[in-house]
Amino acid sequence: KILVAYQGVPGAYSEAAALEAYPTCEPRPCEQFEDAFESTEQFSTDRAVLPFENSLGGSIHRNYDLVLTHRLHIVGEVYFKVRHCLLALPGQEKSALTRALSHPQALSQCDGYLTRLGVVKEEFDDTAGAAAHIQREGLFGHAAIASRRAAELYGMHVYDEDIQDDESNVTRFLALAREPLPPREGVPYKTSIVCSLREGSGALFKALSCFALRDINLTKVESRPMRWNPVSGSRKDGSGGMQFMYLFYVDFDASMADENAQNALRHLQEQTTFFRVLGSYPADDSTLPA
Repeated sequence: KILVAYQGVPGAYSEAAALEAYPTCEPRPCEQFEDAFESTEQFSTDRAVLPFENSLGGSIHRNYDLVLTHRLHIVGEVYFKVRHCLLALPGQEKSALTRALSHPQALSQCDGYLTRLGVVKEEFDDTAGAAAHIQREGLFGHAAIASRRAAELYGMHVYDEDIQDDESNVTRFLALAREPLPPREGVPYKTSIVCSLREGSGALFKALSCFALRDINLTKVESRPMRWNPVSGSRKDGSGGMQFMYLFYVDFDASMADENAQNALRHLQEQTTFFRVLGSYPADDSTLPA
């Protein structure tokens, strides 16, 4: 049985995503995203399953930053449908609820519902953790935005279900491991890379053409300021000529074993100042190989 690290407490959506990815695994909760990365790096767990983007809230930038500072490889992805519930201690009316606690992403995903409910939104580290906190402290008048499983684990009543503002609320989780995944025949693959480009006119166009010329489909392109060299071209007095330096995160439909993809990446590296393959893995495979 493999051990899979996730961020949060039992009942968190990340725990459910870990079990969807590895149905026979033993999930191991971690307090912070960094702890899940370190747990896998230090052999305390075999995998980490963490959220990287959501269809409503966008990218979880912290994890995109962390994947650069840790030597783990992406070995799979899971698209997990999030179904938020309004949980509170039993024995009270929904109209008596005045505050809603949850992770900032969950609060933003239910913003319209909570505004209509007329409650104060209060950020918490974790969805299920908010439910556990309310139960532990006996906080009447407080609600948590969390999963139905969290309600069952912490003795909460489900006052409302599917309260997210958009029914197509899906989170993309990535599975991380110490070693890259060997390619498999007959399985559609994705590859994730990150790079920075040499400065010059049309630099991004030229980089993307490496894939377009070979009919390789890109599924994600996102830029982030380069944390270790965020600004270039500034004068000593700090005036004029200043601009951000960016990293580009790119996902594309191909395996690293594909010759066409290898040629595209060789072409791309001629135009980069930094380049790293984050992983090559089965696309949207809900049951990942151990």
